[in-house]
Amino acid sequence: MAGVCLIAPFVAMLWVSSYARIEPRLIGIPFFYWYQMAWVVISTALTSLAYKLVQREQRARKGGAAK
Repeated sequence: MAGVCLIAPFVAMLWVSSYARIEPRLIGIPFFYWYQMAWVVISTALTSLAYKLVQREQRARKGGAAK
């Protein structure tokens, strides 16, 4: 699951044809730009989630309580 969280931003950014357009605009900003900026926030959240998942798995392997 952690791997999926880390690979999703790469797939989203490498699939340029999915966001290489101007419309729809968000407060006057073309889609191309705000889509990429949204992925900065999404990538941060997904990386944090992957970190938490790995930490929980490591604690479970050591015999600690997974929280």
